[in-house]
Amino acid sequence: MIRAALVAASMLAATPLAAQHHPVQEAKPAAQPKMDHCAMGHLPPEECPPKEEPQPAPEPEMDHCAMGHLPPEQCPPKDRQEEHEPTAGGMAGMDHGSHGGMTDKSVRGAAPEKAVPARAFDGPRHAADTIWGSEAMEPSRQQLARENGGMITGMILIERLEARFAADGGEDGYVWDAQGWYGSDVNRLVLKTEGEGEFGGALEDAEIQALYSRAIGPFFDLQAGVRFDPEPDGRTHLVVGVQGLAPYMFHVDGALFLSDRGDLTARVEAEYDQKITQRLILQPRIEAEFSAQDIPERAIGAGITKVEPGLRLRYEIVPEFAPYIGIEYEAEVAETADIARANGEDPDGLKAVIGLRAWF
Repeated sequence: MIRAALVAASMLAATPLAAQHHPVQEAKPAAQPKMDHCAMGHLPPEECPPKEEPQPAPEPEMDHCAMGHLPPEQCPPKDRQEEHEPTAGGMAGMDHGSHGGMTDKSVRGAAPEKAVPARAFDGPRHAADTIWGSEAMEPSRQQLARENGGMITGMILIERLEARFAADGGEDGYVWDAQGWYGSDVNRLVLKTEGEGEFGGALEDAEIQALYSRAIGPFFDLQAGVRFDPEPDGRTHLVVGVQGLAPYMFHVDGALFLSDRGDLTARVEAEYDQKITQRLILQPRIEAEFSAQDIPERAIGAGITKVEPGLRLRYEIVPEFAPYIGIEYEAEVAETADIARANGEDPDGLKAVIGLRAWF
């Protein structure tokens, strides 16, 4: 009896241990993908099924209003918040099509190039004043205006200081042409002088101009003042002219002269600097003079009186100092040429020139 009780107790004690036993499950191997022998080129094309042609993605519908192809009155109104606030996609929410409409001003009904939206004037005229105050910012604005057009500077330019040697046996001579100015980019005092004469002879022509110069645009100045001619007969003129940079980089200087004897004359000069290298510059130049009436004491006839085309090649040792050589053809024309022939003079001639251009 005792032995039977012990056997039964041992069987009951072993029962929970058996319940806790978890047999190890054997891992099943993963199924390997099926190899596509056709895609890998292992089979000839005739043994492979036909391939399906990829369908093209549908093209997005063009927003003609956003691209500026339609006038504003034919487009639905936009919500200002949707137009300016970015979407959850960040840059993806920007309307890049509207960029083309902003620059394309040739479409009928589009806003003009100079149109300014009304909201541009919603803020203050000087935004910095709202932070620092107008009194603190006013000196900065004055300094900005002074540094961008209000600075006082000066310059002296010797455009031509040259000797001329006649190629046809005529008289050799000299020429000077210089100017200086002092002032700002907008308002200046300008002094000009030029003249010519013969070596060993008397001074033929000389003039001095004192002008007030006022900028009338980014590239041209309007000039007015007086001109005095010490030679040949001591006349005084009123002067009105323009000076500046014409399209294609032509330097132009033109003026009208009304003398104290009622004579009206004009002169136009134009030149162009063609850089061959950084230091070597070829300069075509032409000067023409006109007269509204005959001036017998100066041997001038009405109409075009003189034309002087020339060509100069200069070398800039430094930008402020440039010697040059060249040729110039001087010709009196029309009635002035007839007067010269009647006086036994040659109305035209070719001259070789050597000179200096400098500024400081």
